[in-house]
Amino acid sequence: MKFRAKIVDTACLNHFTRVSNMIAKLAKTCTLRISPDKLNFILSDKVANGGVSMWCELEQENFFSEFQMEGVSAENNEIYLELTSENLSRALKTAQNARALKIKLTNKHFPCLTVSIELLSVSNSSRIVTHDIPVRVIPRKLWKDLREPTVPDADVSIYLPVLKTMKSIVEKMKNISNHLIIEANLNGELNLKIETELVCVTTHFKDLGNPPSASEDASQDRNPEQMAEVRIDIRRLLQFLAGQQVNPTKAVCNIVSNKIVHFDLLHEDVSLQYFIPAFS
Repeated sequence: MKFRAKIVDTACLNHFTRVSNMIAKLAKTCTLRISPDKLNFILSDKVANGGVSMWCELEQENFFSEFQMEGVSAENNEIYLELTSENLSRALKTAQNARALKIKLTNKHFPCLTVSIELLSVSNSSRIVTHDIPVRVIPRKLWKDLREPTVPDADVSIYLPVLKTMKSIVEKMKNISNHLIIEANLNGELNLKIETELVCVTTHFKDLGNPPSASEDASQDRNPEQMAEVRIDIRRLLQFLAGQQVNPTKAVCNIVSNKIVHFDLLHEDVSLQYFIPAFS
């Protein structure tokens, strides 16, 4: 197994740093999947136990000026590494205004992702800062649990409002209840609702729009006014919203009534899918 990659473009470096910060907010530990043309950050808590799952995808050519990898074997040309997200995010924090960043799979008594950052000093000479991030190589037999999640057919798909606005609303609601109901219909209406014995609070969003393909299929047999709803753990939603540092270019919420909510975001050229199961 071999992996080495290099970033020299400042914009790519900053973008990669933002992605790693987002991942650190979404998952304590995650799996990094390395394949010849893509990098994926994966979290797959067992949904049956109320866990969330995440699939984040980066096209390597949009980030790296050099990229070489050899997987486990010729027919399984992939590498799966488990790492603590915060360690990668912390290492990349030192890469601001760096001249170049190199990442390499190494073995220093244990497997590591070695991140080398070339920094410019005042005298125009450069110095190298190196971080060794411990990783666990995931054996081939466990890969099947880390495949891209299948997206169930949604009852309603809807575009999300500005995520910052949504976050500030959910933060206030968290003080009242541990659970939140998300409901939406094919008229572009989305409600965030909490209900306790003492109080019921609802925030309404209108005219958000529905993605065309989804609404055409569903609208054949669904009343556009009819709400699809899912009740989820409010902390899971807040964790997801807190991870978004920049407003995405596309943000869709897919609701499978009483089962799961699936968020599908596009940040420039990074796609993020995030699944929160219904609270049973």
